[in-house]
Amino acid sequence: MLELAWPWLLVLLPLPWLAAWLLPRARGAIGSALRLPHPGFALPPQAERSPVPRLRRVGALLAWALLVLAAARPQWLGAPEDVPRSGRDLLLAIDTSGSMSIEDMQLGGHAVPRFAAIQAIAADFVHRRAGDRVGLILFGTRAYLLVPLTFDLKTVAKQLGESTIGLAGRETAIGDAVGLAVKRLRDRPQPQRVLVLLTDGVSNAGELDPDKAIELAAANHVRVYTIGVGADAMRVESLFGSRVVNPSADLDEAMLTRMAQATGGRYFRARNSAELAEIYRSIDQLEPVADTNESLRPVDELYWLPLAASLALGALAFVLPGRRLRAARALEAA
Repeated sequence: MLELAWPWLLVLLPLPWLAAWLLPRARGAIGSALRLPHPGFALPPQAERSPVPRLRRVGALLAWALLVLAAARPQWLGAPEDVPRSGRDLLLAIDTSGSMSIEDMQLGGHAVPRFAAIQAIAADFVHRRAGDRVGLILFGTRAYLLVPLTFDLKTVAKQLGESTIGLAGRETAIGDAVGLAVKRLRDRPQPQRVLVLLTDGVSNAGELDPDKAIELAAANHVRVYTIGVGADAMRVESLFGSRVVNPSADLDEAMLTRMAQATGGRYFRARNSAELAEIYRSIDQLEPVADTNESLRPVDELYWLPLAASLALGALAFVLPGRRLRAARALEAA
């Protein structure tokens, strides 16, 4: 279906006629004798020798009409197409504190930092969220909304892949991350508010206490799925030989469990990359809440057609009559 995006611009069509009617006309009539300053001398009146002015006038008016039509943005609207939606708004809150650099995860048979494993596995999780709106929060000393809720999953995955450890600071502000997520989700329908929070430590920074954040999330019906990351045992080398340490000694599992239970979510423990991938698959299996389907109509902009015609006609209105005028003068001279 053809329609105009800005049809009100068509009121500009009579502008040239209004200008010609309102502006004062030049004195003297066409064809009157031209008086010279010397007494007794005058040039006789001359009739219009060619239809050039009229052609130019008609061409200019038609070019103006096409230009106004282009400004009104003619569009071709296609048939409505349904956009599938699962109805979930899902925020990922990922810890970027300094402890995320501990290399106790495996990818491809090689030891990698925790954050690298999270980037790889979470990116695959994001790509499977077709139909959901997904957003990304990074938190360290502070919490930042890196990507707001969007259907553009490629952008979310790309921004996650380009993030670095320490981007939001070297400490861990879990309460601030939850508070920011609640702020972004509280205007959405209740069954659709989901937060997946992933951390490897204890909250030691930020303005909002984790317990207050739990109350805030529960009061706003935000389901929080918490994931504690980090191995239970890791062999390290020192001057006195190798020894086994617990790199996840600071992980506050009690608080993460309490947060998940109070909000209707679940706490998961990821000690290696395989468990982390399985956790994301488990969350991926959550039943979505149906939302109102949206429909979109594809729009093809056609303004360039009258615009190109206007420019071409305007050029012809001045170039072609000029050539005819030069040809007429050449015939007269002959």
